[in-house]
Amino acid sequence: MEAIILAGGFGTRLKELVSDVPKSMAIVSGRPFLEYLLDYLSARGVGRAVLSVGYKHEIITGHFGNRYKEMEIDYAIETEPLGTGGGIRLAFWKIKEPRALVLNGDSLFRVDYNAMMEFHLKKKADATLALRKLKETGRYGRVSMNRARRITGFAEKEENAGPGFINGGVYIIEKRFLMEPEFRGRFSIEKHCFEMLYTEAAMFGFPCEGYFLDIGIPGDYQKAQHEFAEFND
Repeated sequence: MEAIILAGGFGTRLKELVSDVPKSMAIVSGRPFLEYLLDYLSARGVGRAVLSVGYKHEIITGHFGNRYKEMEIDYAIETEPLGTGGGIRLAFWKIKEPRALVLNGDSLFRVDYNAMMEFHLKKKADATLALRKLKETGRYGRVSMNRARRITGFAEKEENAGPGFINGGVYIIEKRFLMEPEFRGRFSIEKHCFEMLYTEAAMFGFPCEGYFLDIGIPGDYQKAQHEFAEFND
């Protein structure tokens, strides 16, 4: 299994706590956040990862080089910001397999990748999104699906939205699906792909109950300092 990690974020909302490094390299419990993602991937048999990088990418390339533990590391380097969709598409040029696991570089969602891949292949999906059930979905927006787990809608972020499933930032995407001609340049995987194409594409949700934390806001970044300590070797 190959993985793409979106690791080019600026960390704008964390600028008072994290400065001069990409958000994925923010120090959590003594280590760069990205190491926790790569540890989890490596422990589950992912043999190769392509890091989609941009902002201060030399910090990431200098730290990891071309190998992390048993994993081969490659890089897709943006010369200009491409958004989440453009960054994934750029990385797909370096993916050897017909599909890839895709992860946001600023959140840890402990998903059973093998079970998710089995589900994806069984459904013959174009894209499968790992979904996390939360008591309050307002910060993230909500994803709905039918009994067959086919995605039927995306709700915008709103305060006091109540319980439901959120997009957990872990996907399996078919290479052919994202390399179609209409996807060019800068675009959002969420807004310009998932939310625009779910009615016509084979797009499914895969509910997971594993640990989930997004370090994108100061409160959760501070929370990670304590909770991630148990993930250290």
